[in-house]
Amino acid sequence: MSQDITPFTLSIAQTELEDLYHRIDMTRWPEDATVDDWSQGVPLGAMRELVDYWRHDYDWRPCERRLNELGQYKTTIDGVEIHFLHARSPYEDALPLVLTHGWPGSVREFLDLVPRLTHPEDHGGSAADAFHVVVPSLPGYGFSGKPTEAGWGVGRIGAAWAELMGRLGYERWVAQGGDWGGIVTCAIGVLAPDGCAAIHTNMPFAPPPDNVLTAPTDEDLQAMARGKDYQDNGSGYSKQQSTKPQTVGYSLVDSPVGLAAWIFEKMHAWTDNAGSPFDALSRDAILDNIMIYWLSETGASSARLYWESYGGAMATVTIGVPVGVSQFPEEIVPTPRTWFEKVAPQITYWNKAEKGGHFAAWEQPDLFARELRAWRKTVPEQA
Repeated sequence: MSQDITPFTLSIAQTELEDLYHRIDMTRWPEDATVDDWSQGVPLGAMRELVDYWRHDYDWRPCERRLNELGQYKTTIDGVEIHFLHARSPYEDALPLVLTHGWPGSVREFLDLVPRLTHPEDHGGSAADAFHVVVPSLPGYGFSGKPTEAGWGVGRIGAAWAELMGRLGYERWVAQGGDWGGIVTCAIGVLAPDGCAAIHTNMPFAPPPDNVLTAPTDEDLQAMARGKDYQDNGSGYSKQQSTKPQTVGYSLVDSPVGLAAWIFEKMHAWTDNAGSPFDALSRDAILDNIMIYWLSETGASSARLYWESYGGAMATVTIGVPVGVSQFPEEIVPTPRTWFEKVAPQITYWNKAEKGGHFAAWEQPDLFARELRAWRKTVPEQA
């Protein structure tokens, strides 16, 4: 099988954008909710406002240009074409880093972060902080291929990322991720492939140890309360995607407004905001991300990762490499260090950031870059 890496230039035909506009114009809107908040989902007024901006003011081409300017490539691994961004630092001895997004994110999350990592001297850092950065699109997401067979769970993706870093010639590298990207990154840590020196996550996950149920601390109680609230009030999307992703996929691939609402709700619920998702992310940034899902027709294939991974990904495992953790205050569910230590016995860095939510690198690129620099100082010199 070919191990070739080929440059990729994104060029969306204008006819595809015209088709999107037509579909938006033909939207059949529901009535408003019977409450005046987000508790039943995206309010009609907020959705209409976003879609009106999308239809009449938003321009896709700047995002397309940014992706192309950063550097896009494709390579086939284990039978699936993998799309990735690759930005090398001008410092040859920079540390190679693979960054992994989750759902409902994309490589768009990292566009503002990447230059802070490759050119740290322009953003408050020094040459010693530099990274070579690789940002793959998960299989079934963005401009990666869509698996045509079952079996593409987080472990297989982690192995594919190790293969990717090897193909790029990186003999010693580190990995970072949040959401599904965090679980993929932890899967890399479990595999402990040759060359992986350490991992970092902004979404550590581990179940509570047995003693928590008998003698919980205040931190334990808060984590369990937020976990229960998520299960009771915020996890419907994951139940659907982990059980019947194909069913919801028909709507997500066919209706731009349906897709946008499915994603926009999480921009509100999971960011560190004062009541509006636009407190954390701009309308253009949110629509860039939605467009990547729309243009690549990945509403169904991205949801399928939940079906593939949900049970096994949450199982107790042991991470066999050094681990760094940055926790952000508005993460969906916090995991206390005492819980995570059960699966990550080699924690070298743990810090609680002062602001930021689930999409931390996207919301707070400067703060996130500082966290990665601080973690990097704890990475062992040899793998």
